Amino acid sequence: MANLVIIESPGKISTIKAALGSNYKVVASVGHVRDLPKSSLGIDIENNFEPHYINIRGKGDLIRELKKEAKNANYVYLATDPDREGEAIAWHLASALGIPPEKTRRVTFNEITKNAIKTGIKNPRSIDIDLVNSQQARRILDRIVGYKLSPFLWKKVKSGLSAGRCQSVAARIVVERENEIRAFIPKEYWTIDAELMTPEGKSFTAHFYGDAKTKAKREIVTEAEALKIRDALKGADFTVSALKHGTKSRAPAAPFTTSTMQQEASRKLNFQSQRTMRVAQELYEGINLGSEFGGVQGLITYMRTDSLRVSAEAQEAARAYIAEKYGEKYRPATPRVYKSKANAQDAHEAIRPANLSLIPSAIRKQLSNDQYKLYKLIWERFVASQMENAEFATVNAGITAGEYLYHASGNTLVFPGFLALYEESTDEPTEESATTLPPLTEGEKLTAVSVSPLQHFTEPPARYTEASLVKFLEDKGIGRPSTFAPIVSLIIARGYVAREGKSLVPTPIGEITTKLMIDHFPDIVDYKFTATMEDDLDEIANGKDTVEGVLSSFYKGFAKELSAAEEAISKDDIEVPVEETDIVCEFCGAKMIVKNGRFGKFAACPNYPTCKNTKPLGKDGAAENSKPAEIAPFKCETCGSDMVLRSGRYGDFYACVKYPTCKFTKQKVKSTGVACPKCGADIVTKWGKNRTVFYSCSKYPECDFSSWDLPTKEKCPDCGGILYAKKGKNYLFCRGEGCSYRRDIDPDTLKASAESED
Repeated sequence: MANLVIIESPGKISTIKAALGSNYKVVASVGHVRDLPKSSLGIDIENNFEPHYINIRGKGDLIRELKKEAKNANYVYLATDPDREGEAIAWHLASALGIPPEKTRRVTFNEITKNAIKTGIKNPRSIDIDLVNSQQARRILDRIVGYKLSPFLWKKVKSGLSAGRCQSVAARIVVERENEIRAFIPKEYWTIDAELMTPEGKSFTAHFYGDAKTKAKREIVTEAEALKIRDALKGADFTVSALKHGTKSRAPAAPFTTSTMQQEASRKLNFQSQRTMRVAQELYEGINLGSEFGGVQGLITYMRTDSLRVSAEAQEAARAYIAEKYGEKYRPATPRVYKSKANAQDAHEAIRPANLSLIPSAIRKQLSNDQYKLYKLIWERFVASQMENAEFATVNAGITAGEYLYHASGNTLVFPGFLALYEESTDEPTEESATTLPPLTEGEKLTAVSVSPLQHFTEPPARYTEASLVKFLEDKGIGRPSTFAPIVSLIIARGYVAREGKSLVPTPIGEITTKLMIDHFPDIVDYKFTATMEDDLDEIANGKDTVEGVLSSFYKGFAKELSAAEEAISKDDIEVPVEETDIVCEFCGAKMIVKNGRFGKFAACPNYPTCKNTKPLGKDGAAENSKPAEIAPFKCETCGSDMVLRSGRYGDFYACVKYPTCKFTKQKVKSTGVACPKCGADIVTKWGKNRTVFYSCSKYPECDFSSWDLPTKEKCPDCGGILYAKKGKNYLFCRGEGCSYRRDIDPDTLKASAESED
């Protein structure tokens, strides 16, 4: 019997199969196989928060197949992802499949390469129940908050809202930044820059600093003060009074963690967090590089990590490449080691290339654009992290003009070091972005070409971008590497935050919900409380605390807050703002408003339920079907008015123009192009209850022909009757009396035929 290896993603199967050989069968669970039920809380709070897990709907066949394979295998290697979530999936698989402990082997792969896979298989261990408990505690905690708070928001604010332990904090961060911007009062200040020229004709800019005698910095806050200084400088001698030469080193940035990768991909590549993580997952699982590069290869190490640790082998490979490509002076005397943050889990290495010899430019044709861009970013960042410092020559000049002092500074790159390959992006300009000064000597007289007072106003803090929000979450200890992207995506998907270009802006409903949460659930949206909860989960993972201990401590305070809020808040106390559009309802004349539904935003009549008119909205907020209404070729059967074409949940229909006064409607039908076998009239497509499709004679009720199966234009070769396409099956059959003709058909052909008829 072969050994069974169960992984999460089908994308890794071929790579792992090739590495292990024929004695191992590799299958995928496609993520979790068990979870808490969606229809109920699924947590027995009174019984030590005992979770009730069920098999995920739609995975029954997969579980039965995996159970069969596990039963026939010598050993079952649970090779799910190397993090807490992966550990929990392994535990769920062992439980759901009934794998005996003596057959269970837990293995992890930090990178999907042949050596890493073989090493992992040779070093199995048991399932780490502490890691499992930590993941369970997080899942139970988030379930309690979500399933207790969300219904509360539905009752008190608006249906469809949701609350979450980390998402509510993230929404608060964006809301508070917006409040800072609104409350910001700009302050006036002035600069007086001088364009100066050396005797050799070289020009540069110097900046007003303050008084020459005291050498104290002076702020200029009024125009009158700025003009007074400008006038005093007319005819003044500008003399170089002090020169200070020096050197400055700049060290390279550390290799990527999940957070820094998301931030840098946002700045350099304009990738949203989810896009970054999706592409990184593809690079980790493996890309088919063709026979020239060894077939399917995992290109990077595991991409959910907060560790800066790097293996000695990877360091030496980078140092060898640096010496060969750039020369010995670009390689430090000793390998660079970066220290992880105090709360880092350090279970994995930093994100780096799995095989440094796979240079991005060499495999460019085998990668998609997104894969190439992100792989190049990761590859260059890692190699640069092992390179020598960049060196700058610096000069700072003090320039006296009458009773005032000017400053000028410059930097000159004398040795590029890691900058020969890679430079980290930042939200603010670096000091090295200063201009280069011409050669200056102390006591040298300079010519003032111009002295220019300029008015400025202080700027409010910038809105968060995805990159800066992820950085803030990481700095405050809110969430962990695997949660940053989902947190940001969720607050946008839930409508609490919207994107404006790269900026994140709170929506009105986001601001209302955040205020309610701050007033009544201060712990849930408190930065320190949320960060402390993450530390508590780490304590469970380290075996220093228990699930029951952490959850019971949290739930006591949470239950009190929820009970108090239920009594204190009425829905009438909360006014939900309405977003009005310029679209006029053609039925009642009211301006339509924006609503959120299962499939996104749509325009709805504010007079609902009296008027139920709706329209889909495009990305620009305009109605997609803004063209003039199509008039039907028949009149309303109730009042004789015109009928207009409308769109509804079950397809197009005609409605009376006097709606809602007259509520007569008639469904628009689609012709099948087939004649009714009873009367010869057209057979049309119709919809019944629950949106079920059936086919009926267009002369109904005079003719009662109907069919659940699609009538086709093909004739039966045996009896000449109509051939029908069996609903849900891939064959044609005849319904003629005594005829049993049947023929299999290609489903794509049938689909194309149906679409052409539509």
